[in-house]
Amino acid sequence: MSLQRGDVILINAPFVTRPGSKIRPMLVIQNDANNQRMQNTILATVTTNMSRSTEPAQVLIDVSTPDGKQSGLINKSVVSTENLLAVRQSHVTRTIGRLPDALMNQVDLALKSSPALS
Repeated sequence: MSLQRGDVILINAPFVTRPGSKIRPMLVIQNDANNQRMQNTILATVTTNMSRSTEPAQVLIDVSTPDGKQSGLINKSVVSTENLLAVRQSHVTRTIGRLPDALMNQVDLALKSSPALS
């Protein structure tokens, strides 16, 4: 499977707080050059938990908007850039959509906020 930065994918992701895993959407944030040359990719968590959606490290994906519809998500969600995961690309179940450039620009800003990069 050829992944690209901005793809919204489904993967069997491990739970952080307990044993086990579930199929969940995630966002590919690794650059395309590394996605081509490496077997791994870096993902950001996508969640429907809106409790922190206004924080700088969160990006709202409103599926009722044209940009949000391109994501392939079925519910309003947030990309949580504090929760990153590196996985083998072969573990990705499938790609369900993409985030357009406008939302990926917001993701870029959010990615800088978590580790406090300028």
